[in-house]
Amino acid sequence: MPPVTSTYPSITEATMMPRLVRIGPNLYGAVFTLMKLLPAHYILQRARDRGDLGPDTVIVETTSGTFGLALAMQAALMRRKLILVSDPAIDANLYRRLTDLGARVEICQEPAPVGGYQTARLNRLAEIRAELPDTFCPEQYSNPDNPRSYGIVADQLRRTLPAVDCLVGPVGSGGSMCGTTRALREHTPGTVALGVDTHHSVLFGQRDGSRELRGLGNSLWPANLDHHVFDEVHWLSAAEAYASTRALHARHALFQGPTSGAAYQVARWWAERNPDRTCVVMLPDEGYRYQATVYDDAWLAAGGHSAVARPAQPQRVTDPAAAGERWSRLVWRRRSYDAVPGAVPRTAGDLPLADGVLS
Repeated sequence: MPPVTSTYPSITEATMMPRLVRIGPNLYGAVFTLMKLLPAHYILQRARDRGDLGPDTVIVETTSGTFGLALAMQAALMRRKLILVSDPAIDANLYRRLTDLGARVEICQEPAPVGGYQTARLNRLAEIRAELPDTFCPEQYSNPDNPRSYGIVADQLRRTLPAVDCLVGPVGSGGSMCGTTRALREHTPGTVALGVDTHHSVLFGQRDGSRELRGLGNSLWPANLDHHVFDEVHWLSAAEAYASTRALHARHALFQGPTSGAAYQVARWWAERNPDRTCVVMLPDEGYRYQATVYDDAWLAAGGHSAVARPAQPQRVTDPAAAGERWSRLVWRRRSYDAVPGAVPRTAGDLPLADGVLS
């Protein structure tokens, strides 16, 4: 039996890159096991190389989703202490996995008056950092190493496909879509980028509100979100995303989460309208966390989602506020946020900008 050497990858290195799967005549899925492993691995490795992450440094972050899991996996492999600040939305199975990996998870029980739970989590994070002598925060929402990490995904797509005419993916921190698109456009400036959001998210001009669909959207503006990247923005409801997630599984045997379903719905529509052009859709994580929800017919029925049909196409709007509660499309045209008519003004009296440590 050959000896184990350092050339063998860790579990995070072995699974952080996507598998490229054909799901239509001109549509390909970049299928991730856990997309957030890529920026988590890159950010922590770069921090260690710079000397920002010493042997006694405590990693601290605020999360309610998969970035926390990615950090916990990487911190366990690096033998580093990890403190995560979350809120009641974190599911019990994820909480158990995080703590089993050695992370300390604190739950903020009350939202802040402005910015909701995300601001409450930021406030608690600041308190923890003030209490400890040596901490490092990955700050996925403002750390440029987040989008920078996706350059290798763009390289993979360019090596595998003759062209990437369109890239579609969900938007939360802005890292995956902005980083991959910018790297692709270094070689193909005409690559079209379609961002997928959900209603009542502030990312592309709507007012903040209650959102059932998790894993995309935001209540604060991430610094890593470059609005100039996007040619179009699509908003989908939770019910539409759930239906599309199930269709992705039933039709293509791809067992992914609801953010993947939302992106698939938009990508399939674009690919069918552009049969002579190649489209790639980012599918961020597998569906195991959603077996008791999105993949449970009884759960869908209890939430009033089981009878929802997927629309054949989006309604086109010229104002973010006009998107309503169904699949809607706004031609963004690579404009700045403030250049889009009807976008909620980013003023001191409205929602704050994220400083990089949110979801």
